[in-house]
Amino acid sequence: MADPNPLLSRTSSGEPEAAPPLREGKLDRRPSLDDTIEHCIGEFGWTQILQVTLVSFAWFFDAQQTFISIFTDAEPKWSCINSNFSSSCNENSNPCQLPSESWSWDFPASTSIISEWSLECAGSIITGLPASAFFSGCLVGGFALASLADSALGRKNMLVLSSLLMSLTGVITAASTNVWMYAGMRFIGGFARATVGTCALVLSTELVGKKHRENVGIIGFICFTLGFLSLPVIAFSLQGSSWRLIYLWTCVPSVLYSIAVFFLVRESPRWLFIKGRKEEFAETLRSIAAPANRSNLTQSFFGRCAEWEEKKQETDIFSALKILVEKGWSCRRLVAVMVVDLALALFTTACRWASATCHLICI
Repeated sequence: MADPNPLLSRTSSGEPEAAPPLREGKLDRRPSLDDTIEHCIGEFGWTQILQVTLVSFAWFFDAQQTFISIFTDAEPKWSCINSNFSSSCNENSNPCQLPSESWSWDFPASTSIISEWSLECAGSIITGLPASAFFSGCLVGGFALASLADSALGRKNMLVLSSLLMSLTGVITAASTNVWMYAGMRFIGGFARATVGTCALVLSTELVGKKHRENVGIIGFICFTLGFLSLPVIAFSLQGSSWRLIYLWTCVPSVLYSIAVFFLVRESPRWLFIKGRKEEFAETLRSIAAPANRSNLTQSFFGRCAEWEEKKQETDIFSALKILVEKGWSCRRLVAVMVVDLALALFTTACRWASATCHLICI
Protein backbone atom coordinates (compact mmCIF):
# COMPACT_ATOMS: atom_id res chain seq x y z
CA MET A 1 0.00 0.00 0.00
CA ALA A 2 1.36 3.42 -0.89
CA ASP A 3 2.64 5.59 1.88
CA PRO A 4 -0.09 8.18 2.64
CA ASN A 5 2.58 10.66 3.77
CA PRO A 6 5.00 10.94 0.84
CA LEU A 7 6.79 13.94 2.31
CA LEU A 8 7.63 12.04 5.49
CA SER A 9 10.24 9.33 5.78
CA ARG A 10 10.84 6.78 8.49
CA THR A 11 13.84 6.97 10.75
CA SER A 12 15.49 3.99 12.41
CA SER A 13 13.23 4.45 15.44
CA GLY A 14 10.13 4.11 13.31
CA GLU A 15 9.06 7.74 13.80
CA PRO A 16 8.51 9.87 10.71
CA GLU A 17 11.10 12.51 9.97
CA ALA A 18 9.47 15.90 9.76
CA ALA A 19 9.11 17.56 6.40
CA PRO A 20 10.49 21.07 5.97
CA PRO A 21 8.66 23.59 8.15
CA LEU A 22 5.85 25.51 6.53
CA ARG A 23 5.73 29.25 6.51
CA GLU A 24 3.64 30.95 9.14
CA GLY A 25 0.15 31.68 7.93
CA LYS A 26 0.32 28.95 5.25
CA LEU A 27 -0.14 25.79 7.32
CA ASP A 28 -2.61 24.36 4.82
CA ARG A 29 -0.14 24.45 1.97
CA ARG A 30 2.17 21.60 1.01
CA PRO A 31 5.90 22.35 0.94
CA SER A 32 7.08 23.79 -2.35
CA LEU A 33 9.39 21.91 -4.68
CA ASP A 34 12.36 24.01 -3.51
CA ASP A 35 11.54 23.21 0.13
CA THR A 36 11.34 19.50 -0.63
CA ILE A 37 14.58 19.44 -2.62
CA GLU A 38 16.39 21.23 0.19
CA HIS A 39 14.95 18.75 2.69
CA CYS A 40 16.09 15.83 0.53
CA ILE A 41 19.68 16.82 -0.18
CA GLY A 42 20.37 17.88 3.41
CA GLU A 43 23.60 19.63 4.32
CA PHE A 44 26.04 21.12 1.83
CA GLY A 45 28.22 18.06 1.20
CA TRP A 46 31.32 17.33 -0.84
CA THR A 47 29.30 16.13 -3.82
CA GLN A 48 27.50 19.44 -4.07
CA ILE A 49 30.74 21.38 -3.54
CA LEU A 50 32.42 19.59 -6.44
CA GLN A 51 29.37 19.99 -8.69
CA VAL A 52 28.99 23.69 -7.90
CA THR A 53 32.71 24.42 -8.33
CA LEU A 54 32.86 22.66 -11.68
CA VAL A 55 29.78 24.46 -12.97
CA SER A 56 30.91 27.88 -11.70
CA PHE A 57 34.28 27.50 -13.43
CA ALA A 58 32.50 28.29 -16.70
CA TRP A 59 32.73 31.94 -15.62
CA PHE A 60 36.54 31.63 -15.74
CA PHE A 61 36.59 30.88 -19.47
CA ASP A 62 33.75 33.32 -20.10
CA ALA A 63 35.85 36.16 -18.69
CA GLN A 64 38.83 35.18 -20.81
CA GLN A 65 36.86 35.37 -24.06
CA THR A 66 35.21 38.62 -23.00
CA PHE A 67 38.45 40.51 -22.37
CA ILE A 68 40.91 38.68 -24.63
CA SER A 69 40.76 41.42 -27.28
CA ILE A 70 42.51 43.80 -24.88
CA PHE A 71 45.71 41.86 -25.56
CA THR A 72 45.19 40.46 -29.06
CA ASP A 73 43.83 43.66 -30.63
CA ALA A 74 46.19 46.13 -28.96
CA GLU A 75 48.47 48.37 -31.02
CA PRO A 76 52.08 47.37 -30.27
CA LYS A 77 54.83 49.84 -29.49
CA TRP A 78 57.04 51.03 -32.30
CA SER A 79 60.40 52.81 -32.58
CA CYS A 80 62.30 54.91 -35.09
CA ILE A 81 65.04 52.93 -36.82
CA ASN A 82 66.48 55.18 -39.53
CA SER A 83 68.69 58.07 -38.50
CA ASN A 84 67.97 59.83 -41.79
CA PHE A 85 64.47 60.54 -40.53
CA SER A 86 65.42 61.34 -36.94
CA SER A 87 64.18 64.91 -37.22
CA SER A 88 60.69 63.89 -38.28
CA CYS A 89 60.44 60.58 -36.43
CA ASN A 90 59.96 60.68 -32.68
CA GLU A 91 57.79 59.04 -30.04
CA ASN A 92 55.01 61.59 -30.58
CA SER A 93 54.84 61.10 -34.34
CA ASN A 94 52.01 59.40 -36.14
CA PRO A 95 53.42 56.29 -37.86
CA CYS A 96 50.86 56.72 -40.64
CA GLN A 97 52.56 59.97 -41.62
CA LEU A 98 56.07 58.50 -41.61
CA PRO A 99 57.87 56.57 -44.34
CA SER A 100 57.60 52.83 -43.72
CA GLU A 101 61.40 52.49 -43.65
CA SER A 102 61.75 55.01 -40.82
CA TRP A 103 60.11 52.95 -38.07
CA SER A 104 59.36 49.37 -37.05
CA TRP A 105 57.44 47.46 -34.42
CA ASP A 106 59.30 46.67 -31.20
CA PHE A 107 58.01 43.08 -31.27
CA PRO A 108 57.30 40.70 -34.16
CA ALA A 109 54.31 41.73 -36.25
CA SER A 110 52.44 38.57 -35.26
CA THR A 111 51.98 39.77 -31.66
CA SER A 112 48.80 41.70 -32.56
CA ILE A 113 46.21 41.80 -35.30
CA ILE A 114 47.04 45.50 -35.76
CA SER A 115 50.64 44.86 -36.72
CA GLU A 116 50.09 41.55 -38.54
CA TRP A 117 47.40 42.92 -40.85
CA SER A 118 48.81 46.47 -41.05
CA LEU A 119 45.78 48.12 -39.47
CA GLU A 120 47.66 50.95 -37.78
CA CYS A 121 46.26 53.41 -40.32
CA ALA A 122 42.89 51.74 -40.86
CA GLY A 123 41.02 53.94 -38.40
CA SER A 124 39.18 53.23 -35.18
CA ILE A 125 36.13 51.81 -36.94
CA ILE A 126 38.11 48.94 -38.45
CA THR A 127 40.35 48.30 -35.45
CA GLY A 128 37.37 48.35 -33.09
CA LEU A 129 35.19 46.19 -35.33
CA PRO A 130 36.12 42.82 -33.73
CA ALA A 131 35.26 44.00 -30.22
CA SER A 132 32.02 45.58 -31.44
CA ALA A 133 31.14 42.38 -33.30
CA PHE A 134 31.73 40.32 -30.16
CA PHE A 135 29.39 42.35 -27.98
CA SER A 136 26.83 42.58 -30.78
CA GLY A 137 26.87 38.79 -30.83
CA CYS A 138 26.31 38.80 -27.07
CA LEU A 139 23.24 40.98 -27.54
CA VAL A 140 21.76 38.80 -30.28
CA GLY A 141 22.59 35.59 -28.44
CA GLY A 142 21.04 36.89 -25.26
CA PHE A 143 17.67 37.30 -26.99
CA ALA A 144 17.88 34.16 -29.15
CA LEU A 145 19.14 31.68 -26.54
CA ALA A 146 17.66 33.07 -23.34
CA SER A 147 14.80 30.57 -23.03
CA LEU A 148 16.45 27.40 -24.31
CA ALA A 149 17.78 26.59 -20.84
CA ASP A 150 14.22 26.71 -19.50
CA SER A 151 12.50 24.97 -22.38
CA ALA A 152 14.16 22.46 -24.67
CA LEU A 153 17.76 21.94 -23.62
CA GLY A 154 17.91 22.42 -19.87
CA ARG A 155 20.55 24.18 -17.80
CA LYS A 156 23.33 21.62 -18.17
CA ASN A 157 23.01 20.99 -21.90
CA MET A 158 22.73 24.71 -22.62
CA LEU A 159 25.86 25.37 -20.57
CA VAL A 160 27.79 22.63 -22.37
CA LEU A 161 26.60 23.75 -25.80
CA SER A 162 27.36 27.43 -25.19
CA SER A 163 30.75 26.80 -23.64
CA LEU A 164 31.77 24.31 -26.32
CA LEU A 165 30.66 26.53 -29.20
CA MET A 166 32.41 29.52 -27.63
CA SER A 167 35.62 27.51 -27.27
CA LEU A 168 35.59 25.98 -30.74
CA THR A 169 34.89 29.39 -32.25
CA GLY A 170 37.92 30.74 -30.39
CA VAL A 171 40.09 27.98 -31.85
CA ILE A 172 38.87 28.82 -35.36
CA THR A 173 39.42 32.52 -34.63
CA ALA A 174 43.11 31.75 -34.18
CA ALA A 175 43.17 30.69 -37.85
CA SER A 176 41.74 33.98 -39.16
CA THR A 177 43.46 35.37 -42.23
CA ASN A 178 42.07 38.92 -42.20
CA VAL A 179 40.18 41.32 -39.98
CA TRP A 180 36.83 40.53 -41.61
CA MET A 181 37.03 36.83 -40.87
CA TYR A 182 38.32 37.67 -37.41
CA ALA A 183 35.38 39.98 -36.69
CA GLY A 184 32.91 37.40 -37.98
CA MET A 185 34.29 34.71 -35.69
CA ARG A 186 34.22 37.11 -32.76
CA PHE A 187 30.52 37.73 -33.45
CA ILE A 188 29.82 33.98 -33.35
CA GLY A 189 31.89 33.66 -30.17
CA GLY A 190 29.89 36.44 -28.53
CA PHE A 191 26.64 34.84 -29.66
CA ALA A 192 27.67 31.53 -28.10
CA ARG A 193 28.86 32.91 -24.75
CA ALA A 194 25.74 35.00 -24.16
CA THR A 195 24.16 32.34 -21.91
CA VAL A 196 27.27 30.87 -20.29
CA GLY A 197 27.12 33.03 -17.17
CA THR A 198 23.37 32.76 -16.61
CA CYS A 199 23.30 28.99 -17.15
CA ALA A 200 26.23 28.49 -14.78
CA LEU A 201 24.62 30.67 -12.12
CA VAL A 202 21.18 29.04 -12.32
CA LEU A 203 22.50 25.48 -12.48
CA SER A 204 24.89 25.93 -9.57
CA THR A 205 22.22 27.46 -7.33
CA GLU A 206 19.63 24.79 -8.19
CA LEU A 207 22.02 22.01 -7.18
CA VAL A 208 21.99 23.21 -3.56
CA GLY A 209 19.43 24.19 -0.95
CA LYS A 210 17.96 27.68 -0.78
CA LYS A 211 19.98 28.69 2.25
CA HIS A 212 23.27 28.09 0.40
CA ARG A 213 22.40 29.83 -2.87
CA GLU A 214 23.79 33.23 -1.92
CA ASN A 215 27.24 31.81 -1.15
CA VAL A 216 27.18 29.58 -4.22
CA GLY A 217 26.38 32.56 -6.46
CA ILE A 218 29.51 34.33 -5.24
CA ILE A 219 31.70 31.44 -6.45
CA GLY A 220 30.83 32.23 -10.06
CA PHE A 221 31.88 35.87 -9.75
CA ILE A 222 35.13 34.82 -8.09
CA CYS A 223 35.84 32.53 -11.04
CA PHE A 224 35.03 35.38 -13.44
CA THR A 225 37.53 37.63 -11.67
CA LEU A 226 40.18 34.91 -11.74
CA GLY A 227 39.59 34.40 -15.45
CA PHE A 228 40.10 38.10 -16.12
CA LEU A 229 43.26 38.17 -13.99
CA SER A 230 44.66 35.14 -15.79
CA LEU A 231 44.83 37.00 -19.11
CA PRO A 232 47.74 39.31 -18.17
CA VAL A 233 49.66 36.27 -16.93
CA ILE A 234 49.06 34.41 -20.19
CA ALA A 235 49.87 37.47 -22.30
CA PHE A 236 53.08 38.12 -20.37
CA SER A 237 54.20 34.50 -20.70
CA LEU A 238 53.56 34.72 -24.46
CA GLN A 239 55.19 38.13 -24.87
CA GLY A 240 56.68 38.37 -28.33
CA SER A 241 54.69 35.36 -29.56
CA SER A 242 51.73 35.28 -31.92
CA TRP A 243 48.37 36.56 -30.74
CA ARG A 244 46.91 33.29 -32.03
CA LEU A 245 48.56 31.42 -29.17
CA ILE A 246 46.55 33.43 -26.63
CA TYR A 247 43.36 32.10 -28.19
CA LEU A 248 44.66 28.55 -28.20
CA TRP A 249 45.85 28.74 -24.59
CA THR A 250 42.43 29.93 -23.44
CA CYS A 251 40.13 27.95 -25.75
CA VAL A 252 41.64 24.45 -25.75
CA PRO A 253 41.25 24.09 -21.94
CA SER A 254 37.70 25.39 -22.32
CA VAL A 255 36.91 22.60 -24.81
CA LEU A 256 38.16 20.03 -22.31
CA TYR A 257 36.13 21.73 -19.58
CA SER A 258 32.94 21.48 -21.66
CA ILE A 259 33.48 17.75 -22.12
CA ALA A 260 34.06 17.32 -18.38
CA VAL A 261 30.83 19.16 -17.55
CA PHE A 262 28.85 16.94 -19.92
CA PHE A 263 30.00 13.75 -18.20
CA LEU A 264 30.41 14.85 -14.57
CA VAL A 265 27.73 17.45 -13.82
CA ARG A 266 24.12 16.63 -12.99
CA GLU A 267 21.14 18.40 -14.50
CA SER A 268 19.07 20.70 -12.31
CA PRO A 269 16.61 18.56 -10.30
CA ARG A 270 14.09 21.38 -10.39
CA TRP A 271 14.14 21.54 -14.19
CA LEU A 272 13.85 17.75 -14.45
CA PHE A 273 10.77 17.72 -12.22
CA ILE A 274 9.05 20.57 -14.06
CA LYS A 275 9.66 18.78 -17.36
CA GLY A 276 8.10 15.56 -16.01
CA ARG A 277 11.32 13.54 -16.04
CA LYS A 278 10.64 12.03 -12.62
CA GLU A 279 13.08 9.10 -12.83
CA GLU A 280 16.01 11.37 -13.66
CA PHE A 281 14.80 13.75 -10.97
CA ALA A 282 14.91 10.98 -8.35
CA GLU A 283 18.31 9.75 -9.54
CA THR A 284 19.76 13.26 -9.43
CA LEU A 285 18.50 13.86 -5.90
CA ARG A 286 20.04 10.59 -4.71
CA SER A 287 23.39 11.44 -6.32
CA ILE A 288 23.74 14.91 -4.80
CA ALA A 289 22.06 14.26 -1.44
CA ALA A 290 24.09 13.96 1.74
CA PRO A 291 24.87 10.28 2.58
CA ALA A 292 22.72 10.47 5.72
CA ASN A 293 19.69 11.52 3.65
CA ARG A 294 19.93 9.02 0.79
CA SER A 295 18.21 6.25 2.75
CA ASN A 296 15.18 8.51 3.21
CA LEU A 297 14.66 8.88 -0.56
CA THR A 298 12.53 5.74 -0.89
CA GLN A 299 10.28 4.70 -3.75
CA SER A 300 7.19 5.77 -1.83
CA PHE A 301 8.73 9.20 -1.43
CA PHE A 302 8.87 9.72 -5.20
CA GLY A 303 5.69 7.79 -5.95
CA ARG A 304 3.42 10.76 -5.40
CA CYS A 305 5.69 13.63 -6.42
CA ALA A 306 3.03 14.66 -8.93
CA GLU A 307 0.99 15.94 -6.00
CA TRP A 308 3.59 18.54 -5.11
CA GLU A 309 2.33 22.00 -5.82
CA GLU A 310 4.56 23.62 -8.38
CA LYS A 311 3.34 26.03 -10.97
CA LYS A 312 4.63 24.94 -14.37
CA GLN A 313 5.47 27.64 -16.84
CA GLU A 314 5.23 27.09 -20.56
CA THR A 315 8.48 28.32 -22.08
CA ASP A 316 9.72 28.56 -25.64
CA ILE A 317 12.43 30.38 -27.52
CA PHE A 318 10.37 33.58 -27.48
CA SER A 319 9.69 33.60 -23.74
CA ALA A 320 12.26 36.31 -23.04
CA LEU A 321 10.67 38.65 -25.59
CA LYS A 322 7.20 37.88 -24.23
CA ILE A 323 8.30 38.84 -20.74
CA LEU A 324 9.63 42.18 -22.01
CA VAL A 325 6.30 42.89 -23.70
CA GLU A 326 3.95 41.59 -21.01
CA LYS A 327 5.83 42.66 -17.88
CA GLY A 328 6.26 46.40 -17.66
CA TRP A 329 8.82 46.17 -14.86
CA SER A 330 11.19 44.05 -16.96
CA CYS A 331 11.23 46.57 -19.79
CA ARG A 332 11.79 49.45 -17.37
CA ARG A 333 14.62 47.56 -15.68
CA LEU A 334 16.27 46.80 -19.02
CA VAL A 335 16.08 50.45 -20.07
CA ALA A 336 17.49 51.58 -16.72
CA VAL A 337 20.45 49.21 -17.02
CA MET A 338 21.12 50.33 -20.60
CA VAL A 339 21.00 54.01 -19.62
CA VAL A 340 23.39 53.50 -16.70
CA ASP A 341 25.75 51.44 -18.85
CA LEU A 342 25.71 54.09 -21.60
CA ALA A 343 26.39 56.82 -19.05
CA LEU A 344 29.36 54.91 -17.67
CA ALA A 345 30.70 54.33 -21.19
CA LEU A 346 30.39 58.03 -22.05
CA PHE A 347 32.03 59.00 -18.77
CA THR A 348 34.94 56.63 -19.38
CA THR A 349 35.38 57.93 -22.93
CA ALA A 350 35.30 61.53 -21.70
CA CYS A 351 37.95 60.76 -19.09
CA ARG A 352 40.21 59.19 -21.70
CA TRP A 353 39.72 62.14 -24.06
CA ALA A 354 40.46 64.63 -21.27
CA SER A 355 43.57 62.69 -20.28
CA ALA A 356 44.84 62.62 -23.87
CA THR A 357 44.11 66.34 -24.29
CA CYS A 358 46.01 67.23 -21.11
CA HIS A 359 48.93 65.10 -22.28
CA LEU A 360 49.12 66.95 -25.60
CA ILE A 361 48.88 70.34 -23.88
CA CYS A 362 51.73 69.45 -21.54
CA ILE A 363 53.86 68.42 -24.49
